[in-house]
Amino acid sequence: MHLTQYSKLQLYALFTLRMLIGWYFLYEGLAKLFTPNWSAYGYLIDSKGIFASWFVQIANNPTLLDVVNFVNEWGLTFVGLSLILGLFTRLGYLGAILFLLLFYLSHPPLLNVEYIMPTEGSYLWIDKNLIMLFAVLVLTLFHNSRIISFDRLLFRTDKKQSIIHS
Repeated sequence: MHLTQYSKLQLYALFTLRMLIGWYFLYEGLAKLFTPNWSAYGYLIDSKGIFASWFVQIANNPTLLDVVNFVNEWGLTFVGLSLILGLFTRLGYLGAILFLLLFYLSHPPLLNVEYIMPTEGSYLWIDKNLIMLFAVLVLTLFHNSRIISFDRLLFRTDKKQSIIHS
């Protein structure tokens, strides 16, 4: 394994970014779990862009919609817990990347496209899902989850690593 050195500031910044993204996913998952009769139907049926027909087909198939609802509720919750706890973070990062990519593709920020669901502004090609997707990609490149996390305990190696420098 490659020895990596981070300053304390870099380490805390990476840790904080992981926590913030984890909180976002955990909150989204729990909000869906605790909302009676929550369904992804409205979000899927409102899809635009080149994959819209695929998302609409999912919305109109009760079995697939049930699977999507379950995956959203529990998948978002798992990703959030994974990132906050630093437990199985590679799976958490992979899940985050897949969710964010699907969210971006289902509701791309295109010109002259309006959605039924309220948006957080009018952006051309760039939205919070794309920005967060790239933030998660950055986190995967820095392997900070093996430094401050339960993964460090779980996947401990005998090699001594120089982790922090002042």
